[in-house]
Amino acid sequence: MASSAVTSSQPNRPTRPNLAFRQLRGQRSPSEFAAAIRRAGLEIGEQVSCDARYIGRVEAGEIRCPNYAYERVFLHMFPGRTLTDLGFAPRSSVRGRRARGIENAPLTCTTNLTNVTSETSGASEPYDTQNPYDPYHPHDTYEESDVLRRAFMTGGGATVAAASLGPVGLAFDAAAAQRPVRRAGASDAGALEEAVRRIRLLDDRHGADGLYRRAAAPLRAAYALLDAGTTRQTTADRLYSGAGELAISVGWLAHDSGRFDDARSHYAEALATARMTGDPGLEAHAFCNTAFLARDAGRPREAVRAAQAAQRVARPVGSARLMSLLALREAGGWAGLADRVGCEQALARAQALFERGPSDADPEWMSFYGEAELEGLEAQCWSTLGDWPRAARHARRAAELQDPHFTRNIALYTAELADDLARGGRPDEAAVAGMRVLDLLEEVQSSRVQTMLAATARVLLPHRRASGVSAFLDRHAASPRSTRTT
Repeated sequence: MASSAVTSSQPNRPTRPNLAFRQLRGQRSPSEFAAAIRRAGLEIGEQVSCDARYIGRVEAGEIRCPNYAYERVFLHMFPGRTLTDLGFAPRSSVRGRRARGIENAPLTCTTNLTNVTSETSGASEPYDTQNPYDPYHPHDTYEESDVLRRAFMTGGGATVAAASLGPVGLAFDAAAAQRPVRRAGASDAGALEEAVRRIRLLDDRHGADGLYRRAAAPLRAAYALLDAGTTRQTTADRLYSGAGELAISVGWLAHDSGRFDDARSHYAEALATARMTGDPGLEAHAFCNTAFLARDAGRPREAVRAAQAAQRVARPVGSARLMSLLALREAGGWAGLADRVGCEQALARAQALFERGPSDADPEWMSFYGEAELEGLEAQCWSTLGDWPRAARHARRAAELQDPHFTRNIALYTAELADDLARGGRPDEAAVAGMRVLDLLEEVQSSRVQTMLAATARVLLPHRRASGVSAFLDRHAASPRSTRTT
C-alpha cells in the first residue's frame, strides 16, 4: 500500500480533536480500544479492520464522520447514543463536501512506493477507513475527480507491473484536480481489466508479498470510476465486473501474504459488488476465495458453506472446471472438519468435473487451474487429514506438472511436499525438497510458502543427523524471511 501526501486548501474547516470519542476510550490504549471495536463488529456481523492508527485519526478529528460499517459498530457499542454524541459531525454536514469543493481545491498528491516500509506505514486503509461505497467519508482524496482516474490509468497495472519489484513513483499535478469529472468509458474498463491481468501475472511469478501494498491505489481508483458513472450499460457492466475482480485479486494478495482480515474485507466487497450487479460469475469467484480464506484461517465449517454457496450460484455459468474447483474448496473444508467421507465425496466430484475438460464458459481468472492445481489441492486435503504418504504423492505430482510460468505455485507445491515428507518420517527427502523451495524463494515473495517451510524446519529439528537435514536447517536459518502471523 502506498503512502500518499495530500494537501488541500480548506480554510473554512479546521480540524478539531474528537474529545468525546477520546473520553469513551477511557484508560484503554488505542490498540485495546481498536480490538474492542473489532469484537463489537463481529457481534453484529460487521468485519472492520480497526487499528490504533484509525483510533488516532478519529481522536485527532481527521475522520469527521465514519463510514456506514463503523457507524453500525459504534452505535452497537454505545446504545442510545448518536454519532453526534460520539463526537462526529452529522452525516448531512459532510454530504457532497468533496464534490462542491473540488474545482477550487488545489491538490498535490505524490505516491512513492520506495518509501513503503510496512503495511500501514503512512497508508490509508481502503476498506474500513475509506469505504468506496460511502460518498460521505471525510477524506480529502477527491475520489470522484480526475486525479484518481489518472492514478488508476497511469498507476494501476503500470504501477504493479513496474513493481517487479522495483521502486515506483507517481505524481499528479494540481491542474488535474481542476478538470471537471468525466464519465467513464470503454477505455477505462479496458485499463481496469488489464490491471487485473497484470496483478495476476505478477503474483504467479513473484508471489504476493511485494505486490499487496502497491495494488491498493488502483483498487480505490477503480471504485472511483464506478462513482463517475457511464452512459453505456455494457461499459458499466465491465466496470463493475472489473472492479469486483480487482478487489478479489487484491484480496488474494492480502490472503497469500498472511493479512487475513484485509483479505476478508476485500472478498466481502467483491461479493457485494457481484450481488449489486447480478453477476453470478463474480459472485462465485468471491465465494470461492472466501471458502479458501476460511479454510486457511481455521474456520472449516465456514469454508464448506461458502464453497457450497459458490456452487449454487456458479451453475448458470456452465463451466465444469469452475464447479470442479469449487468442489475442491468444499473438500478442503470437510478435511478441516476431519470428515474423511465428506472430503472424499467432494474430491470425487472435483475429479469427475475436471475430466469433462475446458470450455468457453471457463472464467478468465481460472487460468491457474489445471491438473497441477487439482493435485496440489488434493494434497492439502490429505495432509489436513494426516495421510502424509498420500499427500506427498499428490504434492510431488503437482510440482512436476506445474507450468514453469507459475513459479509461486511450484514453490507452494514443493513446500507442501517437504512438509508431508517430514511429517511422514522421510526427513532426508524432506530436506532435499526444502532446499528446492529455498532456491525458489529467491524469485518468489510469499509469506504462505515461508510459513510452511518454517513449520517443516521445526519438524526436522530432531532429525538434524539425517542426510541433508543439517544443511537445510542451517541454510533456512540463515535465509532472510518475513513471515507474518494472523
